[in-house]
Amino acid sequence: MPRARGGIDLGGTKIQAVVVDGDSAVLGQARHPTPTSGGPADVAAAMAAALREAAQAAGVETAALAGVGVGSPGAIDAGAGTVSGAGNLPGWAGSFPLAATLADQLGTPVALGNDVQVATDAEVALGAGRGRRSLLGVFWGTGVGGGIVLDGRPWLGRGAAGEIGHMVVKRDGRRCPCGRRGCLEAYAGRAALEARARELHDEGRETDLFKLAERHGRDRLTSGIWARALEHGDKLATELVDQAVAALGAGIASAVNLLDCEAVVIGGGLGVRFGDPYVERIRAAMLPHLFVDERPPDVRLAALGDLGGAIGAALLAR
Repeated sequence: MPRARGGIDLGGTKIQAVVVDGDSAVLGQARHPTPTSGGPADVAAAMAAALREAAQAAGVETAALAGVGVGSPGAIDAGAGTVSGAGNLPGWAGSFPLAATLADQLGTPVALGNDVQVATDAEVALGAGRGRRSLLGVFWGTGVGGGIVLDGRPWLGRGAAGEIGHMVVKRDGRRCPCGRRGCLEAYAGRAALEARARELHDEGRETDLFKLAERHGRDRLTSGIWARALEHGDKLATELVDQAVAALGAGIASAVNLLDCEAVVIGGGLGVRFGDPYVERIRAAMLPHLFVDERPPDVRLAALGDLGGAIGAALLAR
């Protein structure tokens, strides 16, 4: 019988860890907040702690696992086991040997992959993309990430393919967390939405976003805080999320015009939290921008939910 495997999904706000069996069924899971200060070593320590907790829930030691896969943002060198330039993580400007660091702490081999690509691969293997030969995964969370499957295989380019969040949707537009202007992520990423909400609030716009965060003990505007603000009819939150949907529609449609893929899967913290109604809104926002509008791609919500990234990461350890 195949040994259990671990998977860690490293995000800008959360670290999700799972232990799965040979059929990718989840045996144990844990979620920890991503550190907001320190550096890569602190993030790695938090990742190891989350995986240990998931392993304990599954009744196994981390050293007994067949391996651990990690889905990480940033530029991934899978061969070297390094992650570089993960801008949404604290102090991660340079390159860090994440695979070796985690292997030392967990006592088992560690494989690295791009966080969004491994989540996309999981949706193709196990979720909403099953049976599709070509697919674009769009993960709407702290940033906006993309994963690509063409002719049944992941398309990685030279290591940085799928960066749909950094497609320009408005020339000389809003400043993106990456430092450039007009990127899709500057209008739709949770971190950029929070920065824009804070800027407008400081200018005198009314919003309950920050009161809701304080009330729920959050130091960031998480996807849950945005969802609650929308449910309460918060005008500023509604305005900013409407702009995000419009930007997502334009950016995703442009990617589809280039790739002509069969399907689009929408996931990520915001995508999963907002659910099918917002998938439908994104689909509608895509239509005016599609070149072949009489044959749009199938647009679906990620079926694996919040665990998709971690389950996809565990596939790396097979």
